[in-house]
Amino acid sequence: MGSSRFLKLLLNPFKNPFFRFSNSQIRLPTNLDPSLSFYRTIHGTVYKTPVLDEANTHHITFEAEKISKILSTPNSNSPIDSLLDGASVKVSPTLIVEVLKKLNNAGALALSFFRWAEKQKGFKHCTESYNALIEALGKIKQFKMIWDLVNEMDNKGLLSKDTFALISRRYARARRVSDAIKAFEKMEKFGIKLEGSDFNKLIDILSKSRQVEKAQEVFDEMKQRRFKPDIKSYTILLEGWGQQQNFLRLDEVYREMKAEGFDPDVVTYGILINAHCKAKKYNEAIGLFREMEAKNVRPSPHIFCMLINGLGSEKRLAEALDFFEQFKASGLEAEAPTYNAVVGAYCWSMQMSDVFRVVDEMRKCGIGPNSRTYDIILHHLVKHQRTEQAYSVFQRISSEPGCEPTVSTYEILVRMFCNENRVDMALQVWDQMKTKGVLPRMHMFSTLINSLCHENKLDEACRYFQDMLDMGIRPPTQLFSNLKQALLDDGRKDAIISFGLKIEKLRKVGGECQEEITLYPLSIHFQYTGLASTFVSPPLSSKTVSYRLTLITDPCKLVLSRLPSSRLFKSLQERPDDVAAQDRRVLAQISGPLPHDLVNMVWDPSLLT
Repeated sequence: MGSSRFLKLLLNPFKNPFFRFSNSQIRLPTNLDPSLSFYRTIHGTVYKTPVLDEANTHHITFEAEKISKILSTPNSNSPIDSLLDGASVKVSPTLIVEVLKKLNNAGALALSFFRWAEKQKGFKHCTESYNALIEALGKIKQFKMIWDLVNEMDNKGLLSKDTFALISRRYARARRVSDAIKAFEKMEKFGIKLEGSDFNKLIDILSKSRQVEKAQEVFDEMKQRRFKPDIKSYTILLEGWGQQQNFLRLDEVYREMKAEGFDPDVVTYGILINAHCKAKKYNEAIGLFREMEAKNVRPSPHIFCMLINGLGSEKRLAEALDFFEQFKASGLEAEAPTYNAVVGAYCWSMQMSDVFRVVDEMRKCGIGPNSRTYDIILHHLVKHQRTEQAYSVFQRISSEPGCEPTVSTYEILVRMFCNENRVDMALQVWDQMKTKGVLPRMHMFSTLINSLCHENKLDEACRYFQDMLDMGIRPPTQLFSNLKQALLDDGRKDAIISFGLKIEKLRKVGGECQEEITLYPLSIHFQYTGLASTFVSPPLSSKTVSYRLTLITDPCKLVLSRLPSSRLFKSLQERPDDVAAQDRRVLAQISGPLPHDLVNMVWDPSLLT
């Protein structure tokens, strides 16, 4: 499906066709710490689904997976309404939220499903379903549409603080920090009163989005006039500075916290230990653990988990196992993350027989293994180039009760095969992922498309690139640059023009402000005809000198810097010899597909023919 149809979906979701998905690509996770984020137990996901009994949970999960598989059918051009109406889906708020969460990597498809659901007899969306959609759209930076949804929610009385927290987090992760803060402040305009816990949430959002400097600024400003910090406020900042391994600022916050009368608790110690483990200061981390014990602060499972994982990664296996024995002797309930840390510790030393012994122990304890366990094992097998063993482990995952491969699992396998130039196997894993209804992420597309370009399989590369756009995912700059170069080498300029315009439309629909407009069609022409020198080397007339075309490092990219059409037209008329007849024909030809406002702004075909 073309990008124009995607835009129609966004602008008029009631008439949306179905979005096709096909093979994509996978990035090896950058952080396989089994403990995940220590603080996640305090600052969890911001939208919640109703608590269900086991039977209902199983039914909802089954129905959600069924719908996801229907929507990810690769060869259907049917509208979503036809696909789902024929599936006899019985909608409920819980089911809709569960499906939207499964579609959170495909914002455009999530929107279409959301609109289909609201047309079902007797059904009304709840706050959680709106929030799940906002999360999906936020991932593809469709902020203009998000604010339209906020107005819908306001009219229906469904707005919550969690809604604004989601929006702020998505802005922060897009590095639009000022917009993240403005989104937070807009709560008051919608009649929601701000409390101290809300400021903690904003600081946490900024800190976890690698904006801890801004989080510290907000904290310093707000504590003077808007809220009184509590121990959670300080631990949020401690975690942020710890993630950046800035121990100078971490110590400053720690001293201020104690000066304000807050004694470190188990959360504080956990954050400090985690920071030292990340910096590979394991002796200091162990010292903090001993200090905590001396103060009768009982360690949590997460703290044991971090120490086991950290020491294991340094191949201090005996010490890691000693902490595991302390964990078992502490009376704390056995849980999967701690056992996963032990699995990881053995993996670092590549003692695979011990790895699978621990996996068997998890089964006996009834705590796994889970997909995370296998992701850790696969990560280390791939790292040591044990491809066949990794693939064998992958094939066994689905036979594990209650354990299904996740998008991260597929990501590991596809990247492994792509790195070994076995794209055929990568596509085979991809097909298996599709049959499970698992949707790809941006980095998965990047890996596969780059590999296909490397093998000169450009038709397939273009197909997956189009699938990426159909999902509303804007490609990374480097990916598009690689694809452009491959297409240029193959003489396929039209494909580059088409993709460039579709990407530009995606940016516009997202409501992003851009000071510069990238014109891919012009850059292609200039690279091959040398026409760029016409505008760059000789100066333009005095009336147009401040409005120029600038060729930047990428030879396929030309940036138009606020160029009024009349100035450029005049320069072309004044210098007709610089535009050869062949150039005129090309310019006239490529001006047609340009968006209307760009056509008027840049090229008037009547002046060039």
